[in-house]
Amino acid sequence: MAQALIQTKDLKKYFKTPYGNLHAVDGVNISIKRGQTLGVVGESGCGKSTLGRTVLRLIEATDGEILFEGKKILDYNKKEMKKMRKEMQIIFQDPYASLNPRMTVSELIAAPIKVNKTLTNKMEIEKKVHQLMETVGLAQRLVNAYPHELDGGRRQRIGIARALALEPKFIVCDEPVSALDVSIQAQILNLMMDLQDEMGLTYMFITHDLSVVKHISDEIAVMYLGQCVEKAPSNELFKNPLHPYTKALLSAIPVPDIRYKGKKREVIKGEVTSPINPKPGCRFASRCPLAKKECTGVDLQLKEVDKDHFVSCILF
Repeated sequence: MAQALIQTKDLKKYFKTPYGNLHAVDGVNISIKRGQTLGVVGESGCGKSTLGRTVLRLIEATDGEILFEGKKILDYNKKEMKKMRKEMQIIFQDPYASLNPRMTVSELIAAPIKVNKTLTNKMEIEKKVHQLMETVGLAQRLVNAYPHELDGGRRQRIGIARALALEPKFIVCDEPVSALDVSIQAQILNLMMDLQDEMGLTYMFITHDLSVVKHISDEIAVMYLGQCVEKAPSNELFKNPLHPYTKALLSAIPVPDIRYKGKKREVIKGEVTSPINPKPGCRFASRCPLAKKECTGVDLQLKEVDKDHFVSCILF
């Protein structure tokens, strides 16, 4: 059985505001097995990207634990963390904003190799850059091109090549296809899945597009206002969603058929609870059509209601 490469235990990230602490990530427990993909879904502002960046220690956690191959990386100092960076990388959401416009394709891909001094010989670095370009499907003629001369798909391929440059084990993919056309999205997703098979990569795939997450994920975690409300294997979650929020999300997936007269859309109504110093209880209660008095007052924990299917809801 595959071992967990990365785990979080009661991970929290709060941001200070003039009105109190904003609970961006609040007590999240996830575990990703080696060579697998965990999809993290939820609406904008639910804490998906903050979770990914906190796991990589790009922003520091407020509380909790992050285990990488069983080691507590929150205890690592700056020097130890620099070594750790080779094992864990990120593909950013915006393939234009994340690239330095003054650097060529070869300079952008070579940057992490030079910074981490994994190769120092100029010829070896050049050879490695050409290999990476070939791996991600970038033509060699683009080696001296600048980001503004390329389309979104090619820019994102640079981001993927840069993430692969240090041969990491774990990559956080922060909505890597949301800025791309549908046809390019499919190419990038297929490329990422091929690379995962070839190199044994482990992904945390952050997105709000449920059709994308179903295609690439082994397991899916649904987040709402900083908390994980449901976690299950991909097929199980789509076949048998339990949390009212998950059901509403799945019902919103567009069906490309004008004759489709399937189940009714579940429209979420009501005000979003403030993430600043939220009161104990289910954070979805104010918008939930099935909410009861018991939903407030006490924070709910994820409970296993079926094999590997966890949900935090008083209905279960």
